[in-house]
Amino acid sequence: MSNIRITKQFSFETGHALYGYDGKCRNVHGHSYKLSVTVSGKPITDNTNVKFGMVIDFGDLKKIVKQEIVDLFDHATVFNKNTPHVELAKELIDRGHHVLLVDYQPTSEMMVIDFAKKIKARLPKNIKLHAIKLQETDTSFAEWYASEN
Repeated sequence: MSNIRITKQFSFETGHALYGYDGKCRNVHGHSYKLSVTVSGKPITDNTNVKFGMVIDFGDLKKIVKQEIVDLFDHATVFNKNTPHVELAKELIDRGHHVLLVDYQPTSEMMVIDFAKKIKARLPKNIKLHAIKLQETDTSFAEWYASEN
Protein backbone atom coordinates (compact mmCIF):
# COMPACT_ATOMS: atom_id res chain seq x y z
CA MET A 1 0.00 0.00 0.00
CA SER A 2 1.21 3.51 -0.81
CA ASN A 3 2.20 6.10 1.75
CA ILE A 4 -0.23 9.01 1.65
CA ARG A 5 0.07 12.50 3.10
CA ILE A 6 -2.94 14.28 4.51
CA THR A 7 -3.13 17.87 5.74
CA LYS A 8 -5.46 19.54 8.21
CA GLN A 9 -5.59 23.33 8.52
CA PHE A 10 -6.28 25.37 11.63
CA SER A 11 -6.47 29.03 12.54
CA PHE A 12 -6.04 30.90 15.80
CA GLU A 13 -5.38 34.41 17.09
CA THR A 14 -2.31 34.97 19.23
CA GLY A 15 -0.46 37.97 20.59
CA HIS A 16 3.25 38.08 21.31
CA ALA A 17 6.28 40.31 21.68
CA LEU A 18 9.90 39.57 20.85
CA TYR A 19 12.10 40.69 23.72
CA GLY A 20 15.36 42.31 22.60
CA TYR A 21 14.32 42.49 18.95
CA ASP A 22 15.36 45.64 17.06
CA GLY A 23 12.16 46.09 15.04
CA LYS A 24 8.44 46.67 15.47
CA CYS A 25 7.83 43.14 16.74
CA ARG A 26 9.42 44.07 20.07
CA ASN A 27 6.03 45.62 20.80
CA VAL A 28 3.09 43.51 21.92
CA HIS A 29 1.03 42.73 18.81
CA GLY A 30 -1.03 39.90 17.39
CA HIS A 31 -1.43 37.67 14.37
CA SER A 32 -4.18 35.62 12.77
CA TYR A 33 -2.13 32.44 12.46
CA LYS A 34 -2.90 29.73 9.94
CA LEU A 35 -1.45 26.33 10.79
CA SER A 36 -1.19 23.43 8.35
CA VAL A 37 -0.27 20.01 9.75
CA THR A 38 0.70 17.27 7.31
CA VAL A 39 1.06 13.65 8.38
CA SER A 40 1.86 10.54 6.37
CA GLY A 41 1.08 6.87 6.59
CA LYS A 42 -0.59 3.97 4.87
CA PRO A 43 -4.39 3.88 4.58
CA ILE A 44 -6.04 1.27 6.80
CA THR A 45 -6.70 -1.86 4.72
CA ASP A 46 -8.90 -3.75 7.18
CA ASN A 47 -12.39 -3.36 5.72
CA THR A 48 -13.95 -4.19 9.11
CA ASN A 49 -12.26 -1.14 10.67
CA VAL A 50 -14.53 1.93 10.83
CA LYS A 51 -11.52 3.98 9.66
CA PHE A 52 -11.05 1.75 6.57
CA GLY A 53 -9.27 3.63 3.79
CA MET A 54 -8.02 6.43 6.06
CA VAL A 55 -4.46 7.25 7.03
CA ILE A 56 -5.84 8.93 10.16
CA ASP A 57 -9.30 10.28 10.73
CA PHE A 58 -9.20 14.06 10.16
CA GLY A 59 -11.23 14.34 13.37
CA ASP A 60 -8.54 12.48 15.34
CA LEU A 61 -5.82 14.74 13.94
CA LYS A 62 -7.97 17.77 14.73
CA LYS A 63 -8.39 16.63 18.33
CA ILE A 64 -4.62 16.29 18.81
CA VAL A 65 -3.78 19.68 17.30
CA LYS A 66 -6.60 21.49 19.07
CA GLN A 67 -5.62 20.06 22.47
CA GLU A 68 -1.88 20.58 22.08
CA ILE A 69 -1.81 23.91 20.23
CA VAL A 70 -4.98 25.71 19.16
CA ASP A 71 -6.82 25.61 22.50
CA LEU A 72 -3.67 26.81 24.31
CA PHE A 73 -2.51 29.51 21.91
CA ASP A 74 -5.84 30.90 20.69
CA HIS A 75 -6.42 34.38 22.13
CA ALA A 76 -3.34 34.07 24.34
CA THR A 77 -0.39 36.40 24.61
CA VAL A 78 2.91 34.54 24.41
CA PHE A 79 6.13 35.69 26.05
CA ASN A 80 9.58 34.18 26.52
CA LYS A 81 9.67 33.33 30.23
CA ASN A 82 13.45 33.89 30.32
CA THR A 83 13.16 37.65 29.76
CA PRO A 84 11.86 40.67 31.68
CA HIS A 85 8.56 40.16 29.82
CA VAL A 86 7.62 37.93 32.77
CA GLU A 87 6.81 41.12 34.68
CA LEU A 88 4.36 42.21 31.97
CA ALA A 89 2.99 38.66 31.84
CA LYS A 90 2.35 38.70 35.59
CA GLU A 91 0.49 42.01 35.30
CA LEU A 92 -1.68 40.65 32.48
CA ILE A 93 -2.38 37.41 34.35
CA ASP A 94 -3.35 39.40 37.45
CA ARG A 95 -5.85 41.27 35.26
CA GLY A 96 -7.38 38.03 33.99
CA HIS A 97 -5.64 37.74 30.62
CA HIS A 98 -4.66 34.42 29.05
CA VAL A 99 -0.85 34.41 28.93
CA LEU A 100 1.52 31.64 27.88
CA LEU A 101 5.10 31.69 29.08
CA VAL A 102 7.37 29.61 26.86
CA ASP A 103 11.08 28.84 27.12
CA TYR A 104 11.88 30.26 23.67
CA GLN A 105 11.58 33.49 21.71
CA PRO A 106 8.00 33.24 20.35
CA THR A 107 8.86 33.60 16.68
CA SER A 108 7.09 31.52 14.04
CA GLU A 109 10.30 29.56 13.59
CA MET A 110 10.50 28.55 17.25
CA MET A 111 6.77 27.95 17.48
CA VAL A 112 6.84 25.35 14.67
CA ILE A 113 9.65 23.51 16.47
CA ASP A 114 7.54 23.47 19.65
CA PHE A 115 4.41 22.44 17.74
CA ALA A 116 6.23 19.60 15.95
CA LYS A 117 7.45 18.16 19.25
CA LYS A 118 3.96 18.29 20.78
CA ILE A 119 2.19 16.78 17.77
CA LYS A 120 4.74 14.00 17.22
CA ALA A 121 4.33 12.89 20.84
CA ARG A 122 0.58 12.38 20.34
CA LEU A 123 0.43 10.70 16.91
CA PRO A 124 -0.21 6.94 16.64
CA LYS A 125 2.99 4.96 16.04
CA ASN A 126 2.08 4.20 12.41
CA ILE A 127 1.56 7.89 11.55
CA LYS A 128 4.51 10.21 10.94
CA LEU A 129 4.52 13.98 11.12
CA HIS A 130 5.65 15.12 7.68
CA ALA A 131 5.46 18.92 7.84
CA ILE A 132 4.09 21.93 9.65
CA LYS A 133 3.49 25.34 8.13
CA LEU A 134 2.72 28.29 10.39
CA GLN A 135 1.57 31.34 8.49
CA GLU A 136 1.93 34.56 10.49
CA THR A 137 0.75 36.98 7.79
CA ASP A 138 -0.44 36.66 4.19
CA THR A 139 3.16 36.82 3.01
CA SER A 140 5.21 35.34 5.89
CA PHE A 141 5.40 31.80 7.23
CA ALA A 142 7.72 29.23 8.80
CA GLU A 143 7.87 25.58 7.82
CA TRP A 144 9.15 22.44 9.58
CA TYR A 145 9.89 19.24 7.64
CA ALA A 146 10.62 15.87 9.23
CA SER A 147 13.09 15.06 6.46
CA GLU A 148 15.24 18.00 7.59
CA ASN A 149 15.00 17.25 11.29
